Amino acid sequence: MHNTIENFIGHTPLVRLKRIPSETSNTILAKLEGNNPAGSVKDRPAYSMIMRAQQRGDIRPGDTLIEATSGNTGIALAMAAAILGYRMILVMPENLSLERRQVMSAYGAEIVLTPKEGSMELARDTAEQLCNAGKGIILDQFSNPDNPLAHYETTAPEIWQDTAGTVTHFVSSMGTTGTIMGCARYFREQEQKVEIIGVQPQENAQIPGIRKWPEAYLPKIYQPELVDRILLVSQQEAEEMARRLAREEGLFTGISSGGALAAALKVSAQVQNAVIVFIVCDRGDRYLSTGVFPS
Repeated sequence: MHNTIENFIGHTPLVRLKRIPSETSNTILAKLEGNNPAGSVKDRPAYSMIMRAQQRGDIRPGDTLIEATSGNTGIALAMAAAILGYRMILVMPENLSLERRQVMSAYGAEIVLTPKEGSMELARDTAEQLCNAGKGIILDQFSNPDNPLAHYETTAPEIWQDTAGTVTHFVSSMGTTGTIMGCARYFREQEQKVEIIGVQPQENAQIPGIRKWPEAYLPKIYQPELVDRILLVSQQEAEEMARRLAREEGLFTGISSGGALAAALKVSAQVQNAVIVFIVCDRGDRYLSTGVFPS
């Protein structure tokens, strides 16, 4: 019996950085989530949210689903909807990269653009308005427990297994916070203490996939007590590290992954004999039109 495409979500590589860490007693490992079928860490929660809602009877194939997205979740949901037979409406700010919109459309999703001045907050409000108008059902990655559950059941156990339980520090960019919440809960249950480090943008930094939400929009799935500390990264740090990952490690990643590495290196400078894992959320080809990777 041959596998179908959803069977290849997860089980992504965990690779050691060789050049960027320079002389150190620490091991820095990158979890390559761009290797998922739709190219990001969001494949896990996207499939989880639709499949579990279907199993509960909340939705059925042919229904229309709605989600506000800054890109990767939208692409992953568009793929999952195509696999499982749903119509998908994605609401996103107009200034997000053209590549993302094109990929969502390729999977058959309908895209609703909101003015860039309103950022993701306006996109979320618009999705609510569409839902209230009877246009479809919102999955709501920001409050849906099936989002962090996907990482609790798959991402974190994979890291634990691939490090033979030796991981000491886990570094993850924070957007919806699903990845860091699910992984933190799993690592908390293990005997060895794993320090959980969240990554947020410095004031005025616009790093796709990393957010510091206003209080009113804070994801309901977020539990601050599960995060040991939060490190801030600048736009320049995130972009430069993304370029260095490609040039020095052969890893072509997105900008939020550069931010996560910048934070991981800050952690590494403070500890010894540590095993530091950071999440590479997606691939760099989603950001070519942004000018981050000079031609």
